[in-house]
Amino acid sequence: MKPLDLAIRLEWAIVALAAVVFYGSTDMSWWLFGLLILAPDLSMSGYLAGPRIGALAYNALHILIVPVLLLLAGHMWGNATAMAVALIWIAHIAIDRALGYGLKLSTSFQDTHLGRIGR
Repeated sequence: MKPLDLAIRLEWAIVALAAVVFYGSTDMSWWLFGLLILAPDLSMSGYLAGPRIGALAYNALHILIVPVLLLLAGHMWGNATAMAVALIWIAHIAIDRALGYGLKLSTSFQDTHLGRIGR
């Protein structure tokens, strides 16, 4: 692995750790965390309709825009549940990036913005 790739993965691992630590400060149940941590991956079912629709569905739940906005809204309105869901979502995305999984290109599930995954 190249030094830059390692640095990027480490950076995302730290983001994941921070999201988990902040989740712990919400006083929400760890059962909720366990229940929702893999929920964004349900978007992979979009690949049943082909790679273009699959990439669109997957990417819609694997970009940071919505969970960061949800986190900000939850903070502004004092809604711990919204903040907790957002932090779980951010942790999921960060773990994916730390493992080398990126946003999908419309050509194939293995083609990502970080490069091709798998063999």
